[in-house]
Amino acid sequence: MNAEISTPTDELTQRLSATPRGARLARRLTAAQLETWGHPHDSEVNDTAQHLVAELAANAVTHGRVPGRDFELRLLLLPENTLRVEVSDARGDRQLRFAHEEDGEHGRGLILVTLLADTWGVMDRGVGKTVWAEIGLG
Repeated sequence: MNAEISTPTDELTQRLSATPRGARLARRLTAAQLETWGHPHDSEVNDTAQHLVAELAANAVTHGRVPGRDFELRLLLLPENTLRVEVSDARGDRQLRFAHEEDGEHGRGLILVTLLADTWGVMDRGVGKTVWAEIGLG
């Protein structure tokens, strides 16, 4: 998937501890930032963004965690009336996995990301990877 993006009109970047608390904070920061950008907390766009961040942050904390390393949340407002969510972790050696078994315990988060996002993908970085998703702001 194409990882090139246009120059954002605004953005929020925050490093967070790779813990469940850090993942919860990522979701709260997303809700507050979307409200600042004109999408109230109870709007569909804000709710969708929160769900995307919750899944991506949970994956970063659960599967991308490297002891002593944080994960990064980045929210970008793109000129095409699009929100781009990026969650970066320090672990580049694990591939993303989808659930293959109905009763499997892992892999459903990316199915949710696929359903909620207009597009999404993964980019390698110097250390680790970035999983990104984009949604229209309607």
